[in-house]
Amino acid sequence: MKTHLRVVLATLVSTVLLAVGLGTAHAAETLSVEEAIANNTGKASVTGYIVGEPQSSDSVVHDNFSNDYAFALADDAEATDTDSMLYVQLPKGLRAEWGLASNPGLMGQRVTVTGDLTAYFAHAGVKNTTEVSDGSTQPTPTTSPEPSETPEPTPTATAEPTPTTSPEPSETPEPTPTATADPTSDPTGYWAEANGKEGAELKAAVNQIISGHNELSYKEVWDALKETDADPNQSGNVLLLYSGRSQSASSNGGGADDWNREHVWAKSHGDFGTAMGPGTDIHHLRPTDTTVNSTRSNKDFDNGGEPVDEAEDCLTDGDSFEPRDEVKGDVARMIMYMAVRYEGTDGEPDLELNDQVDNGKAPYMGKQSVLLEWHAQDPVDDFERNRNDVIQDWQGNRNPFIDHPEWAGSIFA
Repeated sequence: MKTHLRVVLATLVSTVLLAVGLGTAHAAETLSVEEAIANNTGKASVTGYIVGEPQSSDSVVHDNFSNDYAFALADDAEATDTDSMLYVQLPKGLRAEWGLASNPGLMGQRVTVTGDLTAYFAHAGVKNTTEVSDGSTQPTPTTSPEPSETPEPTPTATAEPTPTTSPEPSETPEPTPTATADPTSDPTGYWAEANGKEGAELKAAVNQIISGHNELSYKEVWDALKETDADPNQSGNVLLLYSGRSQSASSNGGGADDWNREHVWAKSHGDFGTAMGPGTDIHHLRPTDTTVNSTRSNKDFDNGGEPVDEAEDCLTDGDSFEPRDEVKGDVARMIMYMAVRYEGTDGEPDLELNDQVDNGKAPYMGKQSVLLEWHAQDPVDDFERNRNDVIQDWQGNRNPFIDHPEWAGSIFA
């Protein structure tokens, strides 16, 4: 009997120790913002304070929020240095409760987010976020079941590093490479004449900077796209815009499985054809599957529709086309570039955005409100930045909304 009792007691002790061990292991998965920035890879939970809405890699606003797509997280509720912040992407299901435009009172609130640690806005971030929860008194209920009895979270309860391992952000003077990779800045002074301007004045200044570019022939566009859209992971291939397929750069043409030159701003919207000027401006010309190009035709951009053959992540209906999520921002920034670059001078069309679809041959593209949403939802990535650099080598001009995403809200307010 005593032997049996000892076995039972030993089993109970082992179970308790195992539970404690599991609780500690679970707690260890929750990181501070500083830790998440330093090791921005893998899936994890991060606890910090909501300190603003990201606008670009080095710009966060703290009031007058424009959307619900993301917030910035920091270890210090009063942080203003973007190098000490983690940018958190909010999927559709979390925006109503956690988006700052809808809930500005969230500023300064301590939360725990769970998702994939990866670059967002070319900045250390969290994408594919699966959960956001109140982090004011926990997040590990296994070790802190009664928040009211533990007003000051202990190291065990919060899984945050102790002050010795997670000091104030000011003690981290050197930003990590991930957090500052390819910031949207102006190292060469390219945008100097536009800096500090807003609205119509900004649009006019940008137009002056990007106009007068080196115009290509339509034949030269083939060779240019083989460089601008080269697959960085497969030498000799290009990435097709709408399908995302990697395809041999030499398989261009008009065949069913070839790729051809897609005018993202449909060339019939302004009737500029494929002559010099907007017809050959590679800022909006992209390799696409010929079948998908034909399906898109000259439709405006909007949400909704049925899946597209050869590009099932895209949707289309009778008067609009919705690209896959990964390039929605790319499409928006190309369209906005065209609306600023071509202002009706020097015999060129005056291209403008409007908030409708089915624009026909009028020099308009829509929907502006949807494009601005896509611009915020899918921020600039490394592929776009490299493409902008390569286009500058070919044409001598740049897309302002890749270098300065925040200008979209000023110009197209």
